[in-house]
Amino acid sequence: MMMSVSFRVFRAVDEPESCQRFIEGHRKVLEIFGITMITSNKASWTTHKNTFVILVESLTDGRPSGGARLQIVDSELALPVEEAVGKVDAKIHAVVKEHADEAATGEVCGLWNSREIAGYGIGSAYLTRAVIALARRLKVKTLFALCAPATVKTAEKAGFLIERSLGDNGFFNYPKLDLVATAMVIEDTADLSRATPDNQSFIEATEAHPVQNRVEKGPKGEILVEYDLSLDGIDDI
Repeated sequence: MMMSVSFRVFRAVDEPESCQRFIEGHRKVLEIFGITMITSNKASWTTHKNTFVILVESLTDGRPSGGARLQIVDSELALPVEEAVGKVDAKIHAVVKEHADEAATGEVCGLWNSREIAGYGIGSAYLTRAVIALARRLKVKTLFALCAPATVKTAEKAGFLIERSLGDNGFFNYPKLDLVATAMVIEDTADLSRATPDNQSFIEATEAHPVQNRVEKGPKGEILVEYDLSLDGIDDI
């Protein structure tokens, strides 16, 4: 029987219980890698109106299986990439502000998936492009991301570029000295030309039909995903 999950979007402030399930699932994954403190795992985003959450849930038992967040710049809460990178390169604040002064700007953050669905591409490829589709629907022009080495290629395939003006040519030691993170950006989500054809077609199809079922293929095999990125009941930013 094929594994099956759902992708469901909501505004963080609308579903505090779902936010806590997201946080707990993410925390467990981080602990596997010996990471106990990380800026994006703070709970401050749960009361932030301009944070949107995509929660991945098992269609078998409803357990949270992964997730990601789209946090949009405003005066209330700094982006996680600003908090993380700002400790070693304060230039990040000016870079974010420059984009935010021009148009809506946000960050893909908090990506994770459970061990049960590891290897299906959920926690990197499919969540990344789902957040990009969500950002486009919310008229967010610029998207930042802070990527682990294993996800840099995935981000590039989705259209991200390394922000080489920051850190050591875009690279930082984060969240621990023995780990490396890469600052990345899509300067204009309306331009999908840097994304691979499969990512382009997914993002465009999801914009047109935010509620759909797809069989996705990852290194470990196929998985059925029920997408609901419709934003029903969610006002624009």
